[in-house]
Amino acid sequence: MMKANVVSAHGGPDVLEWRDHDAGTPGPGEVLLRHVAVGLNFIDVYFRTGLYPAPNGLPLVPGNEGAGVVEAVGDGVTSLKQGDRVAYAGPIGAYAEMRVIAADRLVKVPEGIGLGEAAGMMLKGMTAEYLLRRTFEVKAGDTILFHAAAGGVGLIAGQWAKALGATVIGTVGSKEKAELAATNGYDHLINYRDEDFVARIKDITSGKGVDVVYDSVGKDTFPGSLDCLRPRGTWASFGQSSGPIDPFNIAILSQKGSLFATRPTLFTYIASREELEASAASLFDVVGRGDVKIRINQRYPLSEAPRAHADLEARKTTGTTVFDV
Repeated sequence: MMKANVVSAHGGPDVLEWRDHDAGTPGPGEVLLRHVAVGLNFIDVYFRTGLYPAPNGLPLVPGNEGAGVVEAVGDGVTSLKQGDRVAYAGPIGAYAEMRVIAADRLVKVPEGIGLGEAAGMMLKGMTAEYLLRRTFEVKAGDTILFHAAAGGVGLIAGQWAKALGATVIGTVGSKEKAELAATNGYDHLINYRDEDFVARIKDITSGKGVDVVYDSVGKDTFPGSLDCLRPRGTWASFGQSSGPIDPFNIAILSQKGSLFATRPTLFTYIASREELEASAASLFDVVGRGDVKIRINQRYPLSEAPRAHADLEARKTTGTTVFDV
């Protein structure tokens, strides 16, 4: 019997209960995975609070990102064997010492990338990949705005976008976070607590606006994000750390310059095995080249998930956070 963080009722960080949990045995097409490290992401909070419904209801084991070693394989699994180093982003269930997971959701971790590093880069790094390469394909000469620049996705995206040749602008909530983001690809940082980010964007771009806004903040940055865009620019709303956006009249998009708006999610972009492998390969490539460095800024024992969630929601964390298992 192994242990896991189990949520039996939606609520605050204290509903995460560290207790005995049966990992099960792998069936056809599945493997038993022993975690070495698990990633912390804001989506974990959404499932814990019930903002996002759990696929199989309660009780649930949160967590969408992890890395470890294959312990056993089920019938029909030929792509993996016992002892392989693997990582994944989704499905839910990572906050556990061991878990059964579909083999086709796992990718092998290349030599030279540690499992702790892999656990902190899969969900955030592949999110940066689809946003920058597929939701809006960033090209040399583009100007982008990335909210929450000092967050896990933001620090990866800043480096990646800079390597693509873009001018990269970010928003942060403190001087310390601005200093961190400045070392991760950002050309301009805006402290939204002290500055009007819309006015600063107009100043930085000489009134033109940016080509795309990547927005994981939600309520606090809407509709300001739309006012930062050039005509026919793209607003990609991929999270809501400050709360969900209130319903709005779609006509606002035409009024503000025939804008494009999308609400993407990683799991649509890696739904097929082909897309998953391509996204992971692109991420491993930029990390392997050194264009993107994965820095783990906080580590917690997996048993201390409630403390980690409290710190995350209080915005005490920066960049990548990993649970050691």
